[in-house]
Amino acid sequence: MLGSTLFLDPKSTKALTNLSAAKPDLFNLFREPASNYRPFVRWWWNGNKVKKAEILRELNLLKAAGIGGVEINPISFPSRADDLGIPSLRWLSDEWIDLVKYAAEQAHELGMTADLIVGSGWPFGSEDLNEDETAQVVLVYAEEIEGPTNYRTKPFHFFSAVDPGVTDKNALRNPELLSLKLAKNPIGSLADVTDLSGELGKEEMHIDIPEGKHVLYALVKFNSFASVINGAPGAAGSILNHMDREAVNRYLHRMSDTMQQRIGPLKNYVRALFTDSMELEGSNWTADFAAEFEKRCGYDMMPYLPLILFKVGRLGAVVDENYGAEKTAEFNELLSRVRFDYEFTKACILKERFTETYLQWCRELGVQSRAQAYGRGFFPLESSLDYDIPEGESWTTNYLRHKLGEEMSNEDYRRGRGYTMIDKYVSSAAHLKGKRVVSCEEMTNTYLVFNATLELLKRGSDQSVMAGITHSIWHGFNYSPKEAPFPGWIQYGSYYSEKNNWWPYFRYLNDYKARLSSQLQNGDYFADIAILPANYDLWANNGVQTDPFPEKLNVPYTSLLWEAINKNGGSADYITEIILDACTVSGGKLCYGKRAYSVLFLPGVVSMAAASLEKIYQFVQGGGRVYCVDRLPEKGLGLKGLDGEDEAVRQWVSRLQEFPQHFVRLDKPADDDFLTWYTEIAHTYGLPSYLRIAETNSYFMQIRYQRDDGSELFFFQNAHRYDSHVTRVTFNESIAKGRTCWVWDLEKGERYLVTLDNDRSVRLDLGPSESLMLVFDTHRKGLKWSPTPKEGENTQTLNQDWEVVLQHGQESTEQTITLDTLVDFKDRDDLVHFSGTAVYRKNLQISDTATYALNLGRVEGIADVYVNGKQVGVKWFGRRLFDLSGALKPGDNRLEVRVITTMGNYLKSLTDNESAQFWVNRPGREQELQSMGIIGPVTLYTI
Repeated sequence: MLGSTLFLDPKSTKALTNLSAAKPDLFNLFREPASNYRPFVRWWWNGNKVKKAEILRELNLLKAAGIGGVEINPISFPSRADDLGIPSLRWLSDEWIDLVKYAAEQAHELGMTADLIVGSGWPFGSEDLNEDETAQVVLVYAEEIEGPTNYRTKPFHFFSAVDPGVTDKNALRNPELLSLKLAKNPIGSLADVTDLSGELGKEEMHIDIPEGKHVLYALVKFNSFASVINGAPGAAGSILNHMDREAVNRYLHRMSDTMQQRIGPLKNYVRALFTDSMELEGSNWTADFAAEFEKRCGYDMMPYLPLILFKVGRLGAVVDENYGAEKTAEFNELLSRVRFDYEFTKACILKERFTETYLQWCRELGVQSRAQAYGRGFFPLESSLDYDIPEGESWTTNYLRHKLGEEMSNEDYRRGRGYTMIDKYVSSAAHLKGKRVVSCEEMTNTYLVFNATLELLKRGSDQSVMAGITHSIWHGFNYSPKEAPFPGWIQYGSYYSEKNNWWPYFRYLNDYKARLSSQLQNGDYFADIAILPANYDLWANNGVQTDPFPEKLNVPYTSLLWEAINKNGGSADYITEIILDACTVSGGKLCYGKRAYSVLFLPGVVSMAAASLEKIYQFVQGGGRVYCVDRLPEKGLGLKGLDGEDEAVRQWVSRLQEFPQHFVRLDKPADDDFLTWYTEIAHTYGLPSYLRIAETNSYFMQIRYQRDDGSELFFFQNAHRYDSHVTRVTFNESIAKGRTCWVWDLEKGERYLVTLDNDRSVRLDLGPSESLMLVFDTHRKGLKWSPTPKEGENTQTLNQDWEVVLQHGQESTEQTITLDTLVDFKDRDDLVHFSGTAVYRKNLQISDTATYALNLGRVEGIADVYVNGKQVGVKWFGRRLFDLSGALKPGDNRLEVRVITTMGNYLKSLTDNESAQFWVNRPGREQELQSMGIIGPVTLYTI
């Protein structure tokens, strides 16, 4: 069944969006990145209350801030904002289409790119869908009853009990009772289930319950069960049925036909049409699903369906896996196999009817396809394979309220990570198909609005790079007229607004990201290890999950494995059985397109197709190595596994065990410390790596890219917010031989020569949130890398007696205070609600002409340093070190440090501002008071 529709040709899709015929001069591109490498923004057209003048004003703001493109994204109007009486335009109205055209044209005039979301909100739909075009869901009701008794009820009882717990319930939802069954409790087989279909259609049901414990199962189907989340006028209403090819086709062509009849080919205006994450609210049904299942799987699923469904909530998330009657172990095993067949069939239907229809539509229009091609029921990797621009997502924080850069949990793979678990699937799909543009809904922010710093955004998006992301789409820029009352129209986001204190410095982050992307998109992410996650076991036992935040994982350490490989100087891609089956085996490597893997990890995999194990056998025979973590595969997939497939799997595993040096079972670490565990097994088994890290650390990560000009790129990150990391990194001879090592400075756009030690090693000292890009190429001459040291001689400590001018940003007021000693503003009642620029001033007496450096220690905010009225430099992340060469003179000197703070503490004080209070003091999402100012210690020293 795996290969029926989804055997994939590794050469079937060319990476048209990523490679150009002419090879660019990579260093010149680094110094002056083209706009397509610059971060884009998701541009929320709040309520479609848009006008030409404001569109142009905002595009100019974004251009000046270093943004390279916009994703036009109509969305509902935020309920707490003042709309200034501006009317909403209807999606696909002539007026709305004209403004899309205008926005795209003006973006192009400014040298920017425009993308357009399909529909509005997520998942897309509209008020104009017919009922048979709307998304459907089948839900199960299970009630324990002890007989003998006569049970009386009406259909409404079942309908109300399973009324879909979706984000936005649809007033048009229409329930239908599909089946009614009575099962013994516990249940051991279908023979213990009585069909009560004779009661269907009755206004009142009378059911005789025999003696003993039973469970009454009702299967309820809802049409039009959910509405688009945050849909703008015209594109709100019912969610589209993504499993109905004709409905999908009509919807997409209605959008394109309506727009093109008005303004001509869409390809003249937009680079790509975009689809947000496929959060289908648990949609799991379409009219011919049962017939399709029987055709594909060879048996009738309907008798099993009430028994394989779980109780679910918002987004279809499983809230109770033990719902209904107890099952014997044997029957539960059978049901898990049926559940796999059901989930796999659903994923196939979504790929064939939605994904392929969408891709064909984009090709016909001549625009690129861009999508977050994951969600509940989609293949987490395969769905991204053929999109021109696959997209993942990262978060400032999520419902876990974890702190990025302050924790890196082994117990919970989500904590401390900016990237989500889906990013590795998305980027791996891109790598398999040779695509280099992997975009990301970057640093999604619904919990830290007004408190996101440029440093936090950098730290999280650098982590995305480690997962394989090469292009950022900031989340997001709110269309908000200049005259809108403070804080303006806010749907979500990190308050990317000209009213944000750090807006004048936003370009520093965007320049940094542009330089990095310009290099990542002109090379191939290196990986020679493959990881095949146990997703099919998850589907069978727990059902599909709500990606990118699955409510449960059967093997929660999967992402810890790729991280451990990364943190030990290697790199890995994810693959799946469908990919594995399409691989060729050559020279002891699994080959798919340009990818070649010499090692395969199977973390906790129990179920596999026999054909996949046969491919693994060929791989091992040729010298490839397979490491099974925690257990060995032991059974086949789906119900057919009981018909000989299980035995075939066991036979292949037995044959593989004849190669004990190449097919190895490893115990997972008892404490889930995969970093230490992998360090040990990598040494024991000689696992591949391209560099050696002397002092591994949970926060220290790296990646390698191989570029078209033959050069090698390495990007290192210390993701800790407060701590530095020092280690020695030694490169393999194949990398360093015949090449020169350079630091390409991502802040300045310059390069500096690095002299490696005789063993091809270099000492790296990265401060908090700092990163470093090293390039090995054949360029020979240049200035030597000489970073500003964090300490020196003749040290003076400058923690006392500062004059501080508080320039209150939104209030446009100014006051001067004296600090006897440096203090965190949040620790003083008179300073805790400050927001704006704090200007620290101090007079310095210098008696010599030595070269000095300034270390501000810990600074919570952007530090902009001036000496004698002349700007020395800006530091918005990492160590706040400043080389004062040529700035100080003998005698009196005036030191001025401008610290630009966050805004959240201030907004907490605006108790009469409903919008402000919603974001910073909302129950359950209250934002903590943030540190602000120079905390120090501040030192001045000679270097």
